Amino acid sequence: MKELIGVFFKGMAMGAANVIPGVSGGTIALITGIFERLINGIKSFNLKAIKLLAARDFKKFAAHTDLIFLVSLFLGVGVSIISLARLFDFLFVNYPVYIWSFFFGLILASVYFVGKTIEKWTFAVVVVFIIGFIAALAITFLTPATEDDSFFYLVICGVVAICSMILPGLSGSFVLILMGNYQLVMIDAINQLRLDVLIPVAIGAGGGLLGFSYLLSWVFKRFRNQTIGILTGFIFGSLGIIWPWKDEIIQQFGDKSKVVGYNWLVPQMDAQFFLAIGFMFIGILTIWLMEHLAKGKG
Repeated sequence: MKELIGVFFKGMAMGAANVIPGVSGGTIALITGIFERLINGIKSFNLKAIKLLAARDFKKFAAHTDLIFLVSLFLGVGVSIISLARLFDFLFVNYPVYIWSFFFGLILASVYFVGKTIEKWTFAVVVVFIIGFIAALAITFLTPATEDDSFFYLVICGVVAICSMILPGLSGSFVLILMGNYQLVMIDAINQLRLDVLIPVAIGAGGGLLGFSYLLSWVFKRFRNQTIGILTGFIFGSLGIIWPWKDEIIQQFGDKSKVVGYNWLVPQMDAQFFLAIGFMFIGILTIWLMEHLAKGKG
């Protein structure tokens, strides 16, 4: 029971990360040491799981899919998103620099705590770290594409969006904006219940999540240090999105607006700056505490 409560709170931390613009719950999963277990749990929903379910062997089905772990985790994610969404919305509107500073500290500390799990920094690990950093940085500066409602492209949108939600350092909604289909998928299709859009996206999301979990699991087992290296670089490169001093570039999507880019600013050395630095240190301390408790030292 104690373990499940711990998993629930890790899920809450993941949910909180998903509420933050430009941040992925996969980052928190990686820090707290449950990323590989999460991936393995997702990939276990295979043909064997279907056979166990059809045979009504629920005990073996639950064991095969690590169901209790997944339920506890995603319950935490759901509770966190529901409870924190309004709070974060209030903070981003009224105290943007401070809340961004706190998150900047979170991600900055994440780079260290994720990176230190690499057993040996070889030349290959350094190379993939740089590749991950450049890729994340490039995504930050990309210009959104134009809308495309073709079936195949919508399937790809579903694949990329769902994979980015569990990939550390990348936001699913931000990727949909870059692909030009945020309004079509997240607003028009949902509000108008457009099955011609939702079905191919769902096909891509379902297949992509299962396939991506198999790929990540395979890569983790064979190239663990390199995988963590590229993910660490990706998290490091995503700091540009979290930089506290910036002006948002807003684009209107129907009756909703969404951030599609940023104009970065140099902070002034005033009282607000030093208070923001304080919030960064609080963010760093939060990750340190989370990592400390995840190892069972607390």
